[in-house]
Amino acid sequence: MNRRIDFQNHTINYAMTGKGPAIVLLHGFLETMDIWDDFASQLSDRFTVITVDLPGHGGSEVISEIHTMSLMAEVIASVLKHLGITEVVIAGHSLGGYVAGEFAMKYPAMVKGLAFFHSHAAPDTDEAKENRRRSINIVNRDHAGFLNQFIPDLFDQKYVANYREQISVLQRRASVMTANAITATIAGMRDRTGSLPYLFTTEKPVLFIIGKQDTRLSYNVVLAQALIPAHSEVLLLDDVGHMGFIEAPRQTLQVLTHFAMKCYE
Repeated sequence: MNRRIDFQNHTINYAMTGKGPAIVLLHGFLETMDIWDDFASQLSDRFTVITVDLPGHGGSEVISEIHTMSLMAEVIASVLKHLGITEVVIAGHSLGGYVAGEFAMKYPAMVKGLAFFHSHAAPDTDEAKENRRRSINIVNRDHAGFLNQFIPDLFDQKYVANYREQISVLQRRASVMTANAITATIAGMRDRTGSLPYLFTTEKPVLFIIGKQDTRLSYNVVLAQALIPAHSEVLLLDDVGHMGFIEAPRQTLQVLTHFAMKCYE
């Protein structure tokens, strides 16, 4: 069941299910917390699962002209404080991984483990920043066209036709986002400083889930980051793009479940 809290006079939508130690699942750009429904259902036998609509997504309101990673990490912290939860394994898909990394930087004592789900810890390169600026211009000119093109490109293009139904659902959910919500998030991703310092200093486990056919994120970049933490685990998937929770749900859920269990041992 969806619940709400007030954050800086704006509504934040979240859900909680299950019993046991806590795991936070954060969605990616243009997504909603609904992407985790199947995972949450199966994880709830062992964990208290918290999912959150990030600002401007789903049922959560736009908060600022730029949704910085720090702001979104504070949103997650506010939800957890409201629930009285002090320790979490936190996992994030894409944008959600950026937020999870920022959360770990700001609140390291709360983090039992961190999982980057088709995501990573580095800031944008200069080229990526310029691409974000272009994307903002495209959204302001053609909001619907941007959504229709962006989402199919996230899948392994050899098999994209197999996911027409899922793509349609993702596009329908994203279509309710305003242009301001989309550009605020793009600007926040562009301006992020990343969470590489956390990788260099933490003793807590870090998981990287990677798709070999991910056109948004080179697996070589992520594998290089996976060498940094004292305790690092990697799931490298062939025939998977940027959407492993759809393209390889069994493998990704199994690895995430075992990772979270080890974090709490």
